[in-house]
Amino acid sequence: MKSLVLLRRCLVLVPLLFYSVVIIQLPDTRAYAEGGTYATDENGTIAAAETTASIFPPYNVASGNQIGIGVHVAGNHLLNQNNQIIQLRGVNRSGTEYMCTGDNGIFDGPNDPASIDAMLSWRINVVRVPLNEDCWLGINGLPSAGYSAMTYRQAISSYVNLLNAKKLLVILDLHWNAPGTLQSKGQQIMPDMDHAPAFWNSVANTFKNNAAVIFDLYNEPHPINWTCWNVGSAAPSKYPCSDVNFQVAGMQTLLNVVRAAGAGNTVMVGGLSWANDLSNWLAHRPYDPYNNTMAAFHLYNFNACIDEVCWNKNLVPILAHNPITIGELGENDCQSTFVVPAMQWLDQHNAGYLGWSWNTNDCKGFPSLVSDYNGTPTPFGLGFKNHFISVANSGHAVN
Repeated sequence: MKSLVLLRRCLVLVPLLFYSVVIIQLPDTRAYAEGGTYATDENGTIAAAETTASIFPPYNVASGNQIGIGVHVAGNHLLNQNNQIIQLRGVNRSGTEYMCTGDNGIFDGPNDPASIDAMLSWRINVVRVPLNEDCWLGINGLPSAGYSAMTYRQAISSYVNLLNAKKLLVILDLHWNAPGTLQSKGQQIMPDMDHAPAFWNSVANTFKNNAAVIFDLYNEPHPINWTCWNVGSAAPSKYPCSDVNFQVAGMQTLLNVVRAAGAGNTVMVGGLSWANDLSNWLAHRPYDPYNNTMAAFHLYNFNACIDEVCWNKNLVPILAHNPITIGELGENDCQSTFVVPAMQWLDQHNAGYLGWSWNTNDCKGFPSLVSDYNGTPTPFGLGFKNHFISVANSGHAVN
């Protein structure tokens, strides 16, 4: 037993040592300036940190105490503010990751109270809001259409406030990113060291007093190995991220940034293969001094891990230690023959799930849950709506 304890400590320390020594020690995120680079003196030394008030404007963000909702991890369960087990059941609200890169504003469709009431008619308790790295930071010419980073951040903060006021939890995820001077017009293999730490430093500082906001560190990682996923790389195309042509910020780096900002929010961390592979998640999960981390899993009918055999092998062992939430669940045939049995299995194991996505796009290709923003379901979305209502009425976990 003693040797196992020592081994466990070594497994925790080795990646941390690699992170701090080999991967160029993470700059003091407090010295990050709005322009997208770390402030340095003439010798390249990180400059004295500015006050957080100057870097992070006092956006109008409600706290978890004010709205009476919030979550935290306790062992292998997600608990609400009353320490009751809660199962996340909800939808993704896509648009804020891509609209700011064109001439169409920030949201794809309405973001008013009436549109949120339509979501609530499906008896959900959480909404996932994808974010754009450049639009949040105000770099590389984004956001476009004359918007500023402050406008984008305030729009997101106001939407979070509206959702929270309706007693809905919110998941914020880094969805679109890009290294260097490239614009964030899609997702990459992994988060970039150039901007992702600054992004999470800012987001964490903005929402760190709101336990009703969950941080999903990166949408769909897909590097070639778990070491890259955890610790990142020291330079482009270098081990352990030889398949990534920019310097990578690993999951441990991003979690460290969130915690260094004083944010104790629950954090979601997706695995490999577009977040569909959790086979070695337990062995490589980032160390969290707050013990407030859960695994994120994405599940579509065209993925590799799509049946109970795979779920029993890869998800059930994690569920003995950490909660799991399926951040994206869907199928590309405009039906619900795949997602409904999946949700039934997840209910049995008290894992959360969110349908992709509450948008009025193609029912097959996107896929879209609704045909209008009044909440009229597509044939695909109808399976979600009926299941959400049935489970909520049954009292399964806390709604």
